[in-house]
Amino acid sequence: MSGLFSIREAIEAALKPSGILFRGTVDFEAGEGPLLANGQRAASVMLLGNAGGSIWPAFSLWRRSHDGVHPLDRWSKEIIRPLAEEYDGTAYFPSDEPWQPFQQWAMRAEGLKPSPLGILIHPEYGLWHGYRGAIGLPYAIGSKVTAERHPCETCETRPCLAACPVGAIDIDPAKSALQDCRSHLLTQAGRDGCMISGCLARNACPVGPEYRYPPEQLQFHMESLD
Repeated sequence: MSGLFSIREAIEAALKPSGILFRGTVDFEAGEGPLLANGQRAASVMLLGNAGGSIWPAFSLWRRSHDGVHPLDRWSKEIIRPLAEEYDGTAYFPSDEPWQPFQQWAMRAEGLKPSPLGILIHPEYGLWHGYRGAIGLPYAIGSKVTAERHPCETCETRPCLAACPVGAIDIDPAKSALQDCRSHLLTQAGRDGCMISGCLARNACPVGPEYRYPPEQLQFHMESLD
C-alpha cells in the first residue's frame, strides 16, 4: 500500500507546477474499468482537475506561445499523458472519444452530486472546479470516500434559480433549458452580461465564493461555448 501511496505522491508532486490537482480515485470490480492502451481493463482511475483558478497561471503562461483550437485541452494532454505513460497507465480526457463517465467517476471518488446548473457542486469549491483528465492504472490505488453533505439540500434561497436572466435553470438539472441559455448568449444582453462576467446563475451560488475563477478564466470558458 505504501508503494501505491508513493505513486500518488509522485504524481501530485509532478503536477504541482501546473496547478492540476489530485481529485480522488475510483477502484473498479474486475471487468468494470475503462480500457487501457494495452487492451486490459483499468483497476482504478485517478481523477485530476482544478479547484478555483489553480491552473490559470500555468495555463496562461503556456498559452502565450501556443495558438490554435482547444488550447486548454491540448495543455492538459501535454501534462497528463506523459505521467500516465510513466506509471504504465492510460490517460483519459473529457474531450476525447470514447467518452468516459467523468461525472460518475467524480461522484464515486468525491461523493459529489449535481447542482441545478448540472455542474457537480463541491462542498468547499462550490461550482468553481473541474476535471482536466484522469489516469487509468492496471493496479488498484485504493479509494475512500467520506459522504459529503450536498450543499443544495440546505440552501434555502436558491439564488442560482432566480439569477438566470432567461429562467433556464431548474431545481431538477435534467429539466434545465440549455438551448434557452445558448440563445441568450447570442443576444446583446447576453454578450454584455454572462459572456463578460461569467454565468450569472453560477456566480450567484453562495458556496465557495473564494474559489471563483478570475475574470480572464471566466471569459475564456464563456467564449469556448461559442
